[in-house]
Amino acid sequence: MSAIESYLSIPTWRYIDESLSGKSRSALESFAADDTLCQLVGQQQSAPAVRTWVHDNTIVLGVQDHRLPHLERALPAIHNAGYKTIVRNSGGLAVVLDSGVLNISIVLSEQSGSIDISVGYDVMLEFIRMLFPEAGDRIEAYEIAGSYCPGSYDLSIGGKKFAGISQRRLRQGVAVQVYLCIEGSGSERAALVQGLYETGLGGEATKFAYPVIQPETMASLSELLDHPLTVQDVNLRIQKQLHVLAENVQSGGFREEEMELYAFYLNRVVERNAKMIVKV
Repeated sequence: MSAIESYLSIPTWRYIDESLSGKSRSALESFAADDTLCQLVGQQQSAPAVRTWVHDNTIVLGVQDHRLPHLERALPAIHNAGYKTIVRNSGGLAVVLDSGVLNISIVLSEQSGSIDISVGYDVMLEFIRMLFPEAGDRIEAYEIAGSYCPGSYDLSIGGKKFAGISQRRLRQGVAVQVYLCIEGSGSERAALVQGLYETGLGGEATKFAYPVIQPETMASLSELLDHPLTVQDVNLRIQKQLHVLAENVQSGGFREEEMELYAFYLNRVVERNAKMIVKV
């Protein structure tokens, strides 16, 4: 077993499925949930966790997106297209969430030793390859120029990006988060973000280099694998894979004694977002 696989093949996984229950709720609740799990797992009050989550039409902005010189001009078009906007508390730039995008968070503890940032990314890459054996090593990790939220761990097949990974670290917990474009058109999602930057920049030069979006660089897994996949199909694969990796899988949401901590983190992310988001 490789060092990366050892992070995944463990005695007990905790599994929280919010792929249906979270759809109509704010994505801010997911960031609060991951912060809560970071503390619980980091302090070894919970087994390492995998959480799946889906939210209806939302553009999640990064901190740098909030600094676009003409953001207030760009947001009405997004809102008129039926998308909400929030600012997230982990790194990266704007991403698109909708009912065809499945998000996965893997939450690990650093109590027994620090986990390098690159190791966190590699753990998620390995897990995604496990989920899609029909793609296997065709799933590559490198920056896809022209995609939204570009980074060195963009996941792609044949040069087209279908996923991006970020990390959140808190109280000795590490949450590695990935968005997977499963259904629909990856290029249509990218076109939404393309409009955000074109209008938000308004032709102005900025110190920060915002990505120049080329929608054709992005696709969904259904498009790339050339067979229809649904979010629920993939969620089922996750559940089966966890039972392969662990002797015990604990399913269910937050326990009653954990809800006070969740409420604390939810209040924190809501207050932070209220200070940052542009009102239009």
